[in-house]
Amino acid sequence: MSGEHNEQEKYVQQIYNYAADLLIKQKQSRETVIQALVSRGIDHGPASTIVDNIEKQKKVAVNERARKDMIYGALWCVGGIIVTAATYSAASGGGRYVIAWGAIVFGAIQFFKGVAKL
Repeated sequence: MSGEHNEQEKYVQQIYNYAADLLIKQKQSRETVIQALVSRGIDHGPASTIVDNIEKQKKVAVNERARKDMIYGALWCVGGIIVTAATYSAASGGGRYVIAWGAIVFGAIQFFKGVAKL
């Protein structure tokens, strides 16, 4: 019984991998992927559910990546501002200071890339 269950799980995983490959890597349309699954003997309803599940997982992954971009971008940008402010303050009596423009710009770009993905 357990061996049969494992075989079913492997088959389901293979179907999901196949559908995800078509949908994400090959950028096939939703309807094309459903038709490809139907041509492999899967009924239209379950094929549509498989594509729905993959699309939901993709959206979750994209949103998670966007949030990380926003967090890391904000940290870089704020860190650059802090370094700039700290060195400027230390050089207030005369001297050199650092404008960490690379960190500020990089962080801002990464932050707004994340915002755009949401």
